[in-house]
Amino acid sequence: MGQSKNESSTASIDGDSAEKGRRIDVEESVQDSQPALPGALEYDYTNFYFGAGDDAFALLDPFDDWWTEVKPAGYYLFELPMHSAPATRIDVEDTKTGEIRRGLVNFASYNYLGLSYRPEVKQAIKDAADLYGGGSSGSPILSGTTALHTQFAEEVAAFKGTESAMIFPTGYSANVGTISGLMRSGDLIVADQYAHASIVDGMILSKAKSRFFRHNRADDLDRKLKGFAGKKLVIVEGVYSMDGDTPPLGELIEVCKKHGARIMIDEAHSAFVFGETGKGVAEAQGFDKDIDIHLGTFSKSLGGQGGYIAGSTKLINYLRGFSRSRVFSCALSPVVVAGLRKSLELASNEPELRTKLWENVAYMQKLLADAQVPIGDSTSHVIPIMVRDDARVMAMGEEIFREGVYINPVKYPAVGKHKSRFRMSISAAHTKEELEEGAAAIVRVLQRYDVCP
Repeated sequence: MGQSKNESSTASIDGDSAEKGRRIDVEESVQDSQPALPGALEYDYTNFYFGAGDDAFALLDPFDDWWTEVKPAGYYLFELPMHSAPATRIDVEDTKTGEIRRGLVNFASYNYLGLSYRPEVKQAIKDAADLYGGGSSGSPILSGTTALHTQFAEEVAAFKGTESAMIFPTGYSANVGTISGLMRSGDLIVADQYAHASIVDGMILSKAKSRFFRHNRADDLDRKLKGFAGKKLVIVEGVYSMDGDTPPLGELIEVCKKHGARIMIDEAHSAFVFGETGKGVAEAQGFDKDIDIHLGTFSKSLGGQGGYIAGSTKLINYLRGFSRSRVFSCALSPVVVAGLRKSLELASNEPELRTKLWENVAYMQKLLADAQVPIGDSTSHVIPIMVRDDARVMAMGEEIFREGVYINPVKYPAVGKHKSRFRMSISAAHTKEELEEGAAAIVRVLQRYDVCP
């Protein structure tokens, strides 16, 4: 830390206009004072969920009026087009100015092990494209399964130490398909209150009775399960994506066994990075064999796309016929599967990647702690920077963007009211210099808003 403003960033911006290619110091776009806030930023998506009238389009006009105001005030920071790989330095299009900001320190990517752009992965993808072309062109149960899919499912099962595994086109579809494929009306599903939207949607689609227990509270899970006599499924996550903390699996499993409930863990953010061999939080906490359903994604640590479940062969065979999100989707592209197979091989054979990731996490946590930046209860590579200012988080995000850092603002309804934050993702590929540069830029902005001293 301790860098001066002049040496704090190598980021630059350019555009498609006459200034294209011009390298501009980030200080040129840094604002000296806090911008005025339009009143529209006091509203959010929830204000446009319900509306009066008989026309299904009744909310479009008021929503469009709101969007016209808030997009340039900060909402444009969502869905910014990237112009380079999701590496630790990234080129991002500034849709407000039309420029491309180059060399930003990237804290927005799930590419935790830096595998998505490894030469070996790209070569595997190229080889598969030569053989299979671009897509699967069919449902996995009909004509969409290639030899690559079958081999990869076997490799995932072997990695997770389970009898079988099944591949889904996305992590979202894995949760929705598994939960709604297994549970029925009259059953009970109890999930942690901070469960991902895909878990919640799976619960809704299953038509089972749905309950939520207080975050990581085994005593509340016990209360929510008590007295129910039918089929029960408990769902937790390995790393909670907005807070970066992990579940107390031992306590939760004990409660599940007491009530005869099955337990499923979504290791979207924790598989391939936690545990001695990278299996996930269940392995790290010593409860790998006590989990009934292991679920995860390939879009994060393996740097590709897709999701999986792993468990007994009987479970997989049943869900093969009842997971509608998989049955009625096109199979994952064989090109993506080829890249994932190579990424899994690298993640398995290079444990030093996980070692480097945790070194980087510890270093960033120290940098932020030294600056007294609030990071909640995170114990992982997902670090929430808590600003708790719903009205001004977008303005802060814009300034951080122009200071040379790409990081996503998060506000209600993605998190609770007055719990707005920036979600920082650390990668094994980050250098110390990048961590220092990025932390310094973020701290400068937060100090201007009195988030930290």
